[in-house]
Amino acid sequence: MSLVTFLGIYFVQRAHIDVATVGVAFLCENLARGLLAPMFGALSDRIGRRALLLASALSTALVLPCFLLVTSPLTLVLWSLALGTTGAINMPVASALLLDLAPAERRQSVLALNYTVMSVAYTLGVTPAGYVAEQGYGLLAAISAAGYVLVAILYAAALRGSLPLERRPETGVVRDTLAAFVDRRFALFAAIAFVFPLSMGMVVTVSPLFGAERGLGEGYIGLVLGGNSILVALLALPVASRVEPMGPFRLLGAAAAIVAIAHACYGLIPGTAAALMIGTVVFSFGEVVFSSAVPAAVARLAPQGRRGAYQGSWTLVASLSMGSALVVSGFLARLAGWERAWLALALVVAIAAVALFALRQRFLRN
Repeated sequence: MSLVTFLGIYFVQRAHIDVATVGVAFLCENLARGLLAPMFGALSDRIGRRALLLASALSTALVLPCFLLVTSPLTLVLWSLALGTTGAINMPVASALLLDLAPAERRQSVLALNYTVMSVAYTLGVTPAGYVAEQGYGLLAAISAAGYVLVAILYAAALRGSLPLERRPETGVVRDTLAAFVDRRFALFAAIAFVFPLSMGMVVTVSPLFGAERGLGEGYIGLVLGGNSILVALLALPVASRVEPMGPFRLLGAAAAIVAIAHACYGLIPGTAAALMIGTVVFSFGEVVFSSAVPAAVARLAPQGRRGAYQGSWTLVASLSMGSALVVSGFLARLAGWERAWLALALVVAIAAVALFALRQRFLRN
């Protein structure tokens, strides 16, 4: 992920591809990931998680560094579709495996621990990655590819023997794949909670481009995003352990309200460096809640035997939301300026915060 953070800057400033085109390509990547994720999640409910995770890690190690070969909009879209396909396997299957291994009453804490570890790793990567990117992207690509090979080796070593897997209902793959979207509670939840991955996309892919267009260097941007990860790493597990007895739905409205304030900071604070720093820090306090609460909520909504399918369906929602961040923000920024683009998103997230608070009890009903 240290590399992914700077890809928008690379394609715009190094490959000289228009920002709107880059946004469309990122959307294609997320479309591929999202549309295929429910199928791979449902497939993992049938054949298990191990083989799919190994295939995902190795294929990503092969595809990811090929961004260096991108020279035109067509090659960018083709690369994005390939990367989206590999991600379609990893995201729902890895989440489902983690939930398989966690006791039901400790899922949110386990998810928070996992997110903490990822945040630490991201911090260790993104801060120096910004400075490496200023020298050249080839070494950064090689390091990222090597990281995915290491992930495959760790999967092979750690996932030996039998793994827990819930008994699934005797239904077909197609029915399992579509099951979540005919579940009214899941559909309602997804229609509101999409603001969390949308906001994550704004911070991860849009804020670096926002900063770069205003004259900030990759090094400073990496430092700010690394600071975000440090805060999340320090707070995610303690916060999850404290709020876990309340259930995953109760504080999602508050988390959305904090995220809305963060987006408003990007748009209202004078000075790009200060706006990026303060907005990202505020965002971190919302992230420590929703990063574990959202997947735990999806797990709570899933019936027995369809955990992978539901995680895959949420991956579809999350991918479409994250993928649209650059397209939507780029359009709004070109139409009305960056400040108004950030404020428009803040308003959308604030409305979602009210809805999540008002409907929190409804999501708990069977």
